[in-house]
Amino acid sequence: MPAPLNRIVLGVTGGIAAFKAAELARLFVKSGVAVDVVMTEAATRFVTPMTFQALTGRPVATDLWHSGASNAMDHIELTRGADLIVVAPASADFIAKLAHGRADDLLSTLCLARECPLCVAPAMNVQMWFNAATRRNVAQIAADGVAILGPASGDQACGEVGDGRMLEAGELCDEVIASLQPKLLAGRRVMVTAGPTFEAIDPVRGITNLSSGKMGFAIARAAQEAGADVTLVSGPVQLATPRHVRRIDVASAQQMHDTVLPLASLQHVFVATAAVADWRPASYAQRKIKKDGTHTAPALELAENPDILAAVARLPQRPYCVGFAAETNDLAVNAREKLKRKNVPLIVGNIGPATFGREDNALLLVDAQGERQLPNADKLSLARELVREISTRLEPRP
Repeated sequence: MPAPLNRIVLGVTGGIAAFKAAELARLFVKSGVAVDVVMTEAATRFVTPMTFQALTGRPVATDLWHSGASNAMDHIELTRGADLIVVAPASADFIAKLAHGRADDLLSTLCLARECPLCVAPAMNVQMWFNAATRRNVAQIAADGVAILGPASGDQACGEVGDGRMLEAGELCDEVIASLQPKLLAGRRVMVTAGPTFEAIDPVRGITNLSSGKMGFAIARAAQEAGADVTLVSGPVQLATPRHVRRIDVASAQQMHDTVLPLASLQHVFVATAAVADWRPASYAQRKIKKDGTHTAPALELAENPDILAAVARLPQRPYCVGFAAETNDLAVNAREKLKRKNVPLIVGNIGPATFGREDNALLLVDAQGERQLPNADKLSLARELVREISTRLEPRP
């Protein structure tokens, strides 16, 4: 796993999106990252250096000619020991400087003299973004190894609508962290199922469970961060789709089965985290079932739902299958039994209802060789560790 971010240099160029950089700095600091802010002269027309100094607790650098370094080499010293430079917003003018190796202010000079990776978050008018010169410059810096984060599409300060908006601060923070993850699944296709299923009894009632979908969504995000092309098949949850992940929403177990099976043989990895209902009502009432005054509860006949994981595991061209076991007792025993019954190489066990909806968890990896504990951590950290584990088990790509 990559080392955590300790210190970044946040470059801010001129543009109305500079106000988002203040929130980005706050998010980095909240995550325990030291942030050194470098502003262009134009950036100071939109947000003051004092704002960033108050947010980061560190002095803000703005001038190539007034150095705070003992050797008067701010353009070198600021990046030494930094894990990353992030320029947000990155104006069309600044991207042009990077593409042509210009160094006429402190920020462009330190980018040229850096020893660490560089990410830029473009922010400009839609016409500027699609201008042929900008397209050439963006392609050039990408070819030079600069990570391009965004832009997004939407309403712009100029009143136009389209591509060119800087990503929101939270999205940028996620993108920066994702850019540093090792691409262990590059070129792989991964399908993840997540959340509960809902088995309708009548138009207003149904059988479901307490699964929040958070673990599955974290795995989908971690797989995408690792370079995979990710499809997420989700039951009913209130979660935002991870960036760059293809999402298909379903409700019932049958719908999830019918969505997964045609696509599963095209995947390299299938991770079944969804808490799929084992049973569904045998019949569906077209109208709400109402009390009849007799105090007699209606009989509910159940039918067995299809076993999605087992069905994928039986495919002639099956992906590497990972199942989840949510248990209330005898976790290791039940997980090992499920490993054999489903005929899959890996089962991930967790204590079911106790973890539903929580932000943290602990996992038990069970395979033919034995068991290994992943100690309690936040679900995204566990997802990244699980993705790393899965990557070591895949056959090398031809």
